Amino acid sequence: MTIQPKREIVAAGFACLIVGLTGVPVSAVTAEVARKCGALMTKQFPPREPGNPAAGSAKGSGRDQQAYFDKCVANGGKIDSNDVK
Repeated sequence: MTIQPKREIVAAGFACLIVGLTGVPVSAVTAEVARKCGALMTKQFPPREPGNPAAGSAKGSGRDQQAYFDKCVANGGKIDSNDVK
């Protein structure tokens, strides 16, 4: 008499194996780079009302700010002056 594992268990095992083998390594953002990029973003997109972040930005939208921050983080905290809008 042989023991037959359930299909769901076998499928879950294969799925875990595939995900584990195809995982893409991701580097973590350091706190120093995040602080630097946050300061650069605040300088590039000043708040409409100082001290009130809910008032929004005087320049650009939230998407523009997020794209700027992401690009800064991708470049390790360095932004080229040509990249500034």
